[in-house]
Parts: sequence; C-alpha cells; structure tokens
Amino acid sequence: MNRIAALLIVVFCTLGFIVAVQFQSMPAALTMSVSESSSSSPVEVAQLDATPEDTTPEIDFGRHFQTLGVEGSILIYDLNNDQVYQHNPNRNATAFLPASTFKILNSLISLETGVISDEIAILTWDGIPRLVPEWNRDLNMREAFKLSAVWFYQVLARRVGHEQMQQWVAKAAYGNQKIGEQENIDKFWLEGELRITPQEQIQFLRRFYQNDLPFSERSLSLVKDIMIVEKTPNYTIRAKSGLVGFDEPEKPQIGWYVGYLEKDEKPYFFATNIDIRNDNDPDNRMELMRLCFEDLGLL
Repeated sequence: MNRIAALLIVVFCTLGFIVAVQFQSMPAALTMSVSESSSSSPVEVAQLDATPEDTTPEIDFGRHFQTLGVEGSILIYDLNNDQVYQHNPNRNATAFLPASTFKILNSLISLETGVISDEIAILTWDGIPRLVPEWNRDLNMREAFKLSAVWFYQVLARRVGHEQMQQWVAKAAYGNQKIGEQENIDKFWLEGELRITPQEQIQFLRRFYQNDLPFSERSLSLVKDIMIVEKTPNYTIRAKSGLVGFDEPEKPQIGWYVGYLEKDEKPYFFATNIDIRNDNDPDNRMELMRLCFEDLGLL
C-alpha cells in the first residue's frame, strides 16, 4: 500500500513539473508571435490630402518622365479605394494658371446662366484669324471644347460677366477663386490671378463626377458628354488639356492634362502637369497619363 502511495506521489510531481515548464514557455511564444506580426505592417496608403512625403512606393511613375525627357508631375486618385498614386508630390501641391482646363468650369457656368443654350448652339466667328486654323470658323461648344478654341470661351466669359463669373467660381471653390478685375474677364484663366494645384484639380473633378457642384444635372451631364476623348467597351476617358503661355514662346510654358478614366463603373481621376520645352511635350501629357494607367493595370 505504501509502495502504491509513493508511486502516485512520483507521478503527480512529474506531471506538475511538465505543466509548469509549458506554462513558463507560453509568454515567450506569445511575445514572438506579436513581434513577428508587427514586423510585416501593411503598405501605407497616400490620401488625397496627404503631406508631400506620403506616397505609394511600389509604383514608380518617375521612369516614364525620364524616358520621355519630361519634367513635371502626375497625380492619380482611385476613388473607390481612396488611394493616391503620384510622381513629384511637391509639384502636385504647387499652384499654376489653369489655362484651358478652366473650360470645364466655364462650360458649366455658361450653360447654367443661359448665355448659351446647349452644346450645339453656334457662336459666329468674328473673322479675326487665330493661330490655330481650325478655330477660324463658326463653332458650337462641343467643337470648341475639343479644339480648345480660346475665342469661343472668351465670348462666353464676357456674356457671363465679371460679377456672375466671380460668384460661380467661388461657389465651385475652384482653385484660389481669384478672377481679377472687370477688364480681365476674358483672360483671367490664361494670364490673370487664377491659380489651381494638381491636387485641387482632382478635388474639383471628383465633385464634378459626383454631381457635388452647384450646377443642374443637365449642365453637368452635357459637360461630361463633351469631355469624352475616348470610349471603348472597357473604359471611358473624359479629359481636358491646357497650355499656359500658349502663343508666348518667350515665357515658360506649362502643359496640363486633367480628367478621369471610368472602368467597371469606377472612376480614376488624374492631373498631369509638365514643362513644355519642345514640340513633343504637348503629346507627352497624354502619353504619360496612359503609361501610368498601364502601370495600374487599367489600360
């Protein structure tokens, strides 16, 4: 009987020792697990209002600028995933004259105020020859937008008038909202005080896409339609180019290309801004946009 009791004591002591060893090893295992998981943190997402140093390092748009010999920036915003991809974030936060990208807002204001009835109403050419031969004829808004005809939109701006134009630019919260004095009514977006950053272009386009601007659904729909530059079964691109310093070779020229791509009913907004230094650079605005969307697997 004493032998059985002694055997039971030995068994219980052995089991107790095993349990104690396992219990002591648990905190170490837990610590190792936490340490390993924290070392593989997810990639940070650069938001639209992110600071310039924030970026998505896995996408290198810069190589396209180097290959094309272009100095500038690009900003792409994926609305559904709330993600920004960009090259040269400091430039994307820098304000420039909007040039002909202002035609998007100018079209909306002109339609909303009734100074032109629709996108097919014709304005008569004044007979003054301009640098671009295609401008030298009667045009409607659809044609003038595509050709970026300056005189057409100058007529519209004068018809809107300084007071109304200032009110609408402020309502739309477009750039710095400064259109200058009365005498600047038909040139403030070309050589005046109005400035907008690539980031602000994206913000404006996002509100435009979401019908979150102070314009009727009709005006927004018409302008979205005339903005289409490419439509395929897989995607649609709406865009507007702009050239700061057009016909002024003695001044630094800046090229814009802004808009958005829709694929699978999802929008991807873009703003390209580059220095125009040779005859190839105007086309490079569009090429950079396409190359960067190809990187994202969207084209």
